[in-house]
Amino acid sequence: MGESVHITVVAENRAGRAGLLGEHGLALWIEAAGRRILFDTGQGLILKHNAEKLGIDLGTVDDLVLSHGHYDHTGGLPHILKGLAHTRVFVHPAAFGAKYAAGSNGENRYIGSPISKLEQVREHAAAVIETAGPTELTPDIQVTGAIPRHTTFEDTGGPFFIDKACTQPDPLPDDQALVLQFDGKVVLVLGCAHSGIVNTLAYVTELTGTDRIHAVIGGMHLVNASTERLELSLEAIERCGCRILAPCHCTGLAATAAMMTRWPDRLVPIATGCCLTI
Repeated sequence: MGESVHITVVAENRAGRAGLLGEHGLALWIEAAGRRILFDTGQGLILKHNAEKLGIDLGTVDDLVLSHGHYDHTGGLPHILKGLAHTRVFVHPAAFGAKYAAGSNGENRYIGSPISKLEQVREHAAAVIETAGPTELTPDIQVTGAIPRHTTFEDTGGPFFIDKACTQPDPLPDDQALVLQFDGKVVLVLGCAHSGIVNTLAYVTELTGTDRIHAVIGGMHLVNASTERLELSLEAIERCGCRILAPCHCTGLAATAAMMTRWPDRLVPIATGCCLTI
């Protein structure tokens, strides 16, 4: 791969600059190895607006990678479908299944993608690559596919189900991450890490053959984490030798504060409009 990875935050919970908007969601524009990669699409309310303000032409995207099927990561799909004629879409086959969240007030809600069938994407994209397992975008960039779950203290991070009555838990097999390798460095990009950050780091170590991960960027879904889970997650991040840590979206304020306290020289605040070059 080339000598750098450039990441621009197109959608995130917080607006980072004047003229940009925030929403509960995530979308990252990644330029690496001569590829233009859109990682997730946010809810779709701000994707096109922010891209235009940031000088990003969404019509030039080479690869679209979807981390999982929740609305805050796939909601922008309907807004860009017609512009994907030259784009490869990397998505786990379970991403467009039914997804619900149980409400504390008894009101369950649909939290899946507005796209309900993979065929809707196939009609427009240059190619749809189903990522049940590790899948290459280039020799130096890969999607993990489904991430094995080994830890006993990590769960999907919320009351997620595959039925409207919320009786059948959603194990979120579609959760996946993006891994970039260059100059001996590994850069890990996360959507929500519903598989657990510890499980994810362990699997990336297995895929890359190194336990050194230079940068970790994205959502880590520690917003509801127990004290034990948070501490074990921080220990795993420390063990991998992470030098750049950019938590955002669903990581949670308490977890982000704990990371800032522990690694004030490594933590990079993330919001819409932020740019990061590694």
